[in-house]
Amino acid sequence: MEWSRPAWVEVDLGILATNVRLIRADLPAAVQLLYVVKDEAYGMGAVQAGQVALREGATHLAVYTLEEGAVLRAAGIRAPILILGERVPEEVAGVLELALIPCVSSLEMARRFSEAGVARGRPVTVHVKINTGMNRFGLPWREVSSWTPALLELRGIEAGGVLSHFAQSDEEDKTFARLQRQRFEDCLRVWKAAGGRVPLAHLCNSGGFLDLPEAHFDMVRVGLLAGGVYPSSVCRRIPGIQPALSVRTRVIAIQHLETGDTVGYGMRWRADRPSRIAVLPVGYGDGFPRVRNQGAALISGRRASLVGGVAMDALTVDVTEFPEVGVGTEAVLMGRQGDEEIPAQELARLKQSVTYDVLVGWRRRLPRVYRNSEAGPA
Repeated sequence: MEWSRPAWVEVDLGILATNVRLIRADLPAAVQLLYVVKDEAYGMGAVQAGQVALREGATHLAVYTLEEGAVLRAAGIRAPILILGERVPEEVAGVLELALIPCVSSLEMARRFSEAGVARGRPVTVHVKINTGMNRFGLPWREVSSWTPALLELRGIEAGGVLSHFAQSDEEDKTFARLQRQRFEDCLRVWKAAGGRVPLAHLCNSGGFLDLPEAHFDMVRVGLLAGGVYPSSVCRRIPGIQPALSVRTRVIAIQHLETGDTVGYGMRWRADRPSRIAVLPVGYGDGFPRVRNQGAALISGRRASLVGGVAMDALTVDVTEFPEVGVGTEAVLMGRQGDEEIPAQELARLKQSVTYDVLVGWRRRLPRVYRNSEAGPA
C-alpha cells in the first residue's frame, strides 16, 4: 500500500535535464562531464538524477560509498562510476564486484588493489588522487618523485585517471586555487615523464568549472550546480540554470488567536492583535532549520512569516493577512511560488550552515515526488 503525506520534496527532472544540457554546452567538446550523485544526488535521488544526467551528456557518475554504487548498479546503470574518498582493505572485493573505479590515495591501498588485480588476472582501473593542498585525501604533491615509481611498478592496477580537489574555488580570490592547479600540473609532468598514462586528468568541482576554465583538463566534476544551486554568490552564472528541487507542503490546521495568545513550545511568540496561524506539517525532524520567529513560507505567492519555534514535526506561520488561506492550501518552504522564491541559500543562513547541508538535510520521511520524468534507464 502506498501512503501519502501532505509534505514532500519535489524534483523537476525536466529542469535538471536542462541544467545538465547547459553545463554540457558550456564545456569544450573534448572535456568530459562527471556528475556527482553522492548522498542521493544532493537530495534529489541518485538513480533518477543520474539517469537524466547520463542521457544529457554526462559520461561518468561519482559516489562516496559502496552502498551508493550498489544502488546505481541495481538500477541498471552501467556507466563508469568513480567512488570518491579512500577505501579500506575490507572494501576492495565490493569495489571489484560492483565494477566501481576507486580513487587511490595511498600506496597501501594501491598495493591492495594491485594484489586483487593480479589475483583475478586483470588490472584494476584506478584514479590516482593527489593532495595538492586540500589535505584530506591524496598522495602528497611534494613527494610525487617517490610515490610515482612505486605506483608504476604495481602490475595489478592501471591508471584510468589522475585527480585532485580544490580547497577553495568558489570565492573571488583564486590565488590558492591557481596554486593547486600549478601543483597538479607539476605532478602530471613527473608522472608522464616516468611513463605514467593519464587518460583523464580532472581537478574542477562546480566552482572550478564555472570560474577556472584553465583547470578543466580532460573532465570536470559537477554536483551542486546540476541541481541548479550555485556554490557561492560570486561564481559565474550560466543563463537558464535554475533549482530543480523544492520543498512543498499543505496547511493542515488554522488556529484563531486573540491578542496576547502565544504560539508553540516556550511561548516564544505572542500575538499583538487577533491573528490567524497556519500549521504546516514539516519540522526539524524533516530537515527544516530549528529556529524561532525567523524564516518564512510562500503561500498564495507571498511570504508568510514563521512564528514561534519550529518543532520536530510542525511549524507555524502568520496568515492573518491571507484570508484566502485554509486547510489544504499549498505552501512552499524552499523553492518558487509565483514571483517569489525562497532559495536554499536563505535556509542555509537560518541554519548557520551551507547550501550543501540544506539540500542533503531533507530527510527521507519527506517523500520525493518527480515531475517531468523521462522513462528509460541510462
